[in-house]
Amino acid sequence: MRILILGGTSEARELAAELTAAGIDVVSSLAGRVRQPRLPTGEVRIGGFGGAAGLADYLRAEAITGVVDATHPFASAITANATEAAAQTGLPLLVLRRPPWPADPSWQSVPDITAAAAAVRAWPGESVFLTTGRRDLGAFAADGGHRFLVRAVDPPDGDSPVPPQMSLLLDRGPYTPEGEAALMREHGVGLLVTKNSGGPMTAAKLQAARELAVHVVVVERPPLPPGSSAVTTVAEALVWVSSAAGNAGA
Repeated sequence: MRILILGGTSEARELAAELTAAGIDVVSSLAGRVRQPRLPTGEVRIGGFGGAAGLADYLRAEAITGVVDATHPFASAITANATEAAAQTGLPLLVLRRPPWPADPSWQSVPDITAAAAAVRAWPGESVFLTTGRRDLGAFAADGGHRFLVRAVDPPDGDSPVPPQMSLLLDRGPYTPEGEAALMREHGVGLLVTKNSGGPMTAAKLQAARELAVHVVVVERPPLPPGSSAVTTVAEALVWVSSAAGNAGA
């Protein structure tokens, strides 16, 4: 049995550690978008595959018997490629996604980053805390009416458009409600923009926003490809590996 984990999340790292400890051959693949990623246990490859066809070629060349897509809930392009590559090769594919944060009636939910940028432009306040990642800054680049506190793991690319009034904070979770509240007070934040990534690593900002009566715009997750087999916990993924992927490699 040889399992490919499409990773980058804490769940992917936990799954790789559990499978490696059980003596299962695992390769973890990271997209390479973070300069200093937290590396999982076992064999690691970094970089893209060249789309679905390239991933299918890799699966065949490496004698992979099962694929677990444990990428970020908003990595829809990777998930689509994994679905197509698994179909081309006839391999079992599981999507491991942590549950989203439960909806709060006070949140303004939007379907995508473009809608989030429109919601910000319509907001009459001044200071915005933007936590959607450096790759989405271009959607807010035409907004000269607000001040943006942008938090990201890595700085944006030098030629990427960014909001004209932007303060950049390089940091990564986990965070605490106390720390998040102090940060929002320091910058006079009145609006928080976040993706519904789920999980405890970055949930503290939502608690702090609630306590400070900060308005929250939440970008909802893109849907999974039709027919996807999905679980929400590492324990469920381990059961799947021992059954579906194990049978495929028998």
